[in-house]
Amino acid sequence: MAPITKNDVAKLINDPSGSNRAEAADKISKQFSDDELSENERLLAEDIFRIMIKDAEVRVRKALARNLKQTPLLPHDVAVTLARDVDAVALPILQFSEILNDSDLVDIIGDGPDSVEKQRAIATRSTVSEAVSSALVQAGNEDVLVDLMGNEGAEISEQSLQKVVDDFGDNERIQKPIISRNHLPITIAERMVTLVSDRLRSELVSRGHLPEGIVNAVMTQSQESATIGLLGDDSGGRDVEILVEHLYANNRLTGGLILRALCMGDISFFEAGIARRASVSLLNSRILIHDSGLYGLQAIYNKADMPASFFPGVRAALEVAHETDLDGREKDRERYSRRMIERILTQYGDLGVEFDSDDVDYLMGRMLQLPSESSLH
Repeated sequence: MAPITKNDVAKLINDPSGSNRAEAADKISKQFSDDELSENERLLAEDIFRIMIKDAEVRVRKALARNLKQTPLLPHDVAVTLARDVDAVALPILQFSEILNDSDLVDIIGDGPDSVEKQRAIATRSTVSEAVSSALVQAGNEDVLVDLMGNEGAEISEQSLQKVVDDFGDNERIQKPIISRNHLPITIAERMVTLVSDRLRSELVSRGHLPEGIVNAVMTQSQESATIGLLGDDSGGRDVEILVEHLYANNRLTGGLILRALCMGDISFFEAGIARRASVSLLNSRILIHDSGLYGLQAIYNKADMPASFFPGVRAALEVAHETDLDGREKDRERYSRRMIERILTQYGDLGVEFDSDDVDYLMGRMLQLPSESSLH
């Protein structure tokens, strides 16, 4: 293609028809994007662009946006003007141009309901920063959030995700892309458990957000019971602490929840939960809980203000934990859980003490959901 010349400029002046201007815009912007211009030619092209972005013909400005959307040499002022144009012109620039910065994008998002299509273009960019994601979340358009949640290139803060769940947590169009994200904070997974359908709950499990085996057993229980399924026995300690802090901050780190976690064999959750309620370090919590003497466990249990009636069951469960290791064979988790629940029920029977009715129902229901003892060998 011939380089830009003064004749191109003269033609624009002498023949002002819309079709000719659009043809010239297409030609010049394609040459500019090919990055084969001299410095003088590039500067001339930029001056022409600054004239063309004011052209009354949408097709002229549209030709510029289509050809310039991914060029790294596009002047910032030209990119911003095109991005603020009508949708037919702006959308390619908003979706693809790396010339636009976060401030530009946030300002355009703030233009209100009239900018929904522009917001959708921004939400589907190859990368979206937390600041831009936050602005999109605050704008609160459902279609935009579906696009944003489905964009793995979008960095979305936990705070923004919490707001999305607050506002749209029962909306399956948004639930699906949230669950499909590669990295979902455990605090968000905890909230999604009781909001989603069985089909999406299965996807939570299959994508590794929640461990299989425990989750399936507790999905029919209350949100408190469902929380136990969030952490497997191989989860990192930091994840456990994050979940415990989240539950504590939301007044959901109850004695019943901590006991149920222990019944399912989640020792790390039990340790962290007791530590948080007792306001002691996790290290000291572990030392006292596993103290071979008579008083360490009782002391921290009391300091955590746990229900006194639960203590015999806690002691029985910890005895099973100390005596039994997962063997790594198929259904080892089920065998472990069955032994623990049986020991707890036996302990209470020997003492003549009973659980509260809710806990009896939970434990017996959990026993019924486990395979029979004979099938576990």
